[in-house]
Amino acid sequence: MAEPSTAVPEPDGPDGGDVRTPPLRPGDYDPADYADCVVRSAEAAGVSPLLVLTVLHNEAYKPHHPLLERLWQWWKPEASFGVANMHRATFERVRRAHGLSERWHDLRDDPAFAIHAAALHLSDLDRALPARHVRRCTRDELLALGYNAGERNMRAFARGVPPGPMARSYLRRFRTHRPRAAAALADVRDRRDATGV
Repeated sequence: MAEPSTAVPEPDGPDGGDVRTPPLRPGDYDPADYADCVVRSAEAAGVSPLLVLTVLHNEAYKPHHPLLERLWQWWKPEASFGVANMHRATFERVRRAHGLSERWHDLRDDPAFAIHAAALHLSDLDRALPARHVRRCTRDELLALGYNAGERNMRAFARGVPPGPMARSYLRRFRTHRPRAAAALADVRDRRDATGV
């Protein structure tokens, strides 16, 4: 039996709305549960919802629940937080660039805010990525690699530097998760079409 979920308000999102808290049982976590929030945050940040949701799928390798993340931080103080696994240094850059009032620790308690911050970070990476790049990777793939390996590495990959083993593994998972993310977003579009919202 799944744990009951609570809803938390979306921070300053374009449509507002509620986002459920991930269940305590790690096996029940599914990034597709956040597809509506991903669409709102991605549209507000000017990035592809498919990119954002696929990154969430890639970052779903650990349990995402506030209590578990608190325990993880006790053991590893600089661990990444939230459903998008954002590190403190990255979050602080995003916070300063976009005037966010929330703190890094808020990522673990507020899935909507974590998604919002991830979308803003991907938007910043998109502005930093040269318009022309080698065709080994698509633009979204390079942005996902930037999310994982950092802006400097993303720019190097765009110039043709081959990704290392960890980045290649991230890229393989990104390509594998993309159809699942696309299916979840298609469900959101179908629901919006049916309800007119």
